[in-house]
Amino acid sequence: VTQVDFYILGKDSASALLKTACRIAEKATKQQQHTYVNAQSEAQARNFDDLLWTFSQGSFVPHRLVEIGDAQDATEPVIIGFGGDPKNDNWQLIINLADAVPEFFSRYERVIEIVDANLERRAQGRERYRFYKERGYQLNTHNI
Repeated sequence: VTQVDFYILGKDSASALLKTACRIAEKATKQQQHTYVNAQSEAQARNFDDLLWTFSQGSFVPHRLVEIGDAQDATEPVIIGFGGDPKNDNWQLIINLADAVPEFFSRYERVIEIVDANLERRAQGRERYRFYKERGYQLNTHNI
């Protein structure tokens, strides 16, 4: 059964949201978990790709930005994509940066949802929380 973790940030900051996702991806890599980062858009995916190189001095998180359908043979520990199903069953963790629950989330052992204090993103986060809860998924909340 997929476990869903919500990380709740105390401030309204898209930048802090992405940096939190970077830290989670880095930790997952150290734990040898393969991670798919599901971005809302190509622009967000590219921004996250750039941020993984710079978010922490001395940190290196091997990753690749992929187009839809190009992820089947990806071997990097972190794959960044947007707009659809990556069609790869080798990853344990999905970090969802999109506004909606990805249709393919249940193939992963664990889903990470990060919600900041922005009113619109908070409302979308509540919708996603309700979606998972109504379907009986194990939910954990972490206030940061």
